[in-house]
Amino acid sequence: MKHIRIIICIACAVFGYSKTAAQVSVEAKIDSIGIMIGQQAHLTVGVTAPKGAAIQWPHYKRSQYITPGVEVLEASDADTSNVDNGQVKVTKTFTLTSFDEKLYAIPGMKVKVNGKPYTGNQLALKVVTMDVDTLHPNQFFPPKDVQNNPFQWSEWSPIFWLSILMLLLGVLSYYLFIRLRENKPIITKIRIVKKMLPHQKALSAIDKIKAEHLQRSEDQKTYYTQLTETIRQYINERFGFNAMEMTSSEIIDRLQHNGDQKMVDELRELFQTADLVKFAKYSTLINENDLNLVNAINFIDQTKLEGQPTEERIVPKLTEEDKRSKQARLMIKGAIYVILVAVVALVVYVVFRTYQLLM
Repeated sequence: MKHIRIIICIACAVFGYSKTAAQVSVEAKIDSIGIMIGQQAHLTVGVTAPKGAAIQWPHYKRSQYITPGVEVLEASDADTSNVDNGQVKVTKTFTLTSFDEKLYAIPGMKVKVNGKPYTGNQLALKVVTMDVDTLHPNQFFPPKDVQNNPFQWSEWSPIFWLSILMLLLGVLSYYLFIRLRENKPIITKIRIVKKMLPHQKALSAIDKIKAEHLQRSEDQKTYYTQLTETIRQYINERFGFNAMEMTSSEIIDRLQHNGDQKMVDELRELFQTADLVKFAKYSTLINENDLNLVNAINFIDQTKLEGQPTEERIVPKLTEEDKRSKQARLMIKGAIYVILVAVVALVVYVVFRTYQLLM
């Protein structure tokens, strides 16, 4: 009975060992089987093992030989991915290089899984070199040192002359700015003034005549002269014909086409009395003077126009010299703006070309 148990245990151990060994595999591949001297190749090793298995990779120092003549430059970190049946695949990449021309046999990578060693498949790497002309050894030259590019005037001359042009344009724009500052602008101010309507001016003048007549009633000639001139000025502004240069009869004839007969008769009486006082030394009565004054006021009230604008917009007129000066300022401003745009464009171009030549 005791011997049977020992046999069963040995069988289980052998079966478990065989199952574990069957689940672990090491596979290696290389991305290039041929490289030039000094170039690099990448050796990728993948280990398939049960999940949770402890994998121990070989450790290579930088420039350590994986096989004589083939160096290991670096090794990447292990990358783990899941596969079927509770297994994982752990992958690691090794960067190789060589400086000797030869066909190398890359031995299988040895990896330990749970302390047991496993060996991957063997690979080959061919390293070739450049063809060398051995018949002319005198044409071999050592590497050249870093040299500065030679100065060529043909490359820098456009930048130089554009810089001179940019400087001249800058001086010209400054000169024009000084001229513009010294040439003061022509400022035209539009004034808005209060405008007295014709009937308002006439009635105001009549009020003044009335006040003066009360102070010196003996001077009838001056009284009627001022009164008729006020009426003439009103007719001139109200009806639009030059009553100041017309006789009394001419004014009456002209007004007969614009007003009623009663109004014209009252005005005719006023002008006739004024003519007698001024030219025939006629003396009027006090009530006659008052009646003529009332007739003048009635004429103004009956012919006045309401609703006219009470403000007048006065636009000053520029002289020819002022117009030329204003036009010159506009031309100088335009020239300054154009020159500044050209200077900015030249600066950008010169800086860009200089950067290209220096890099």
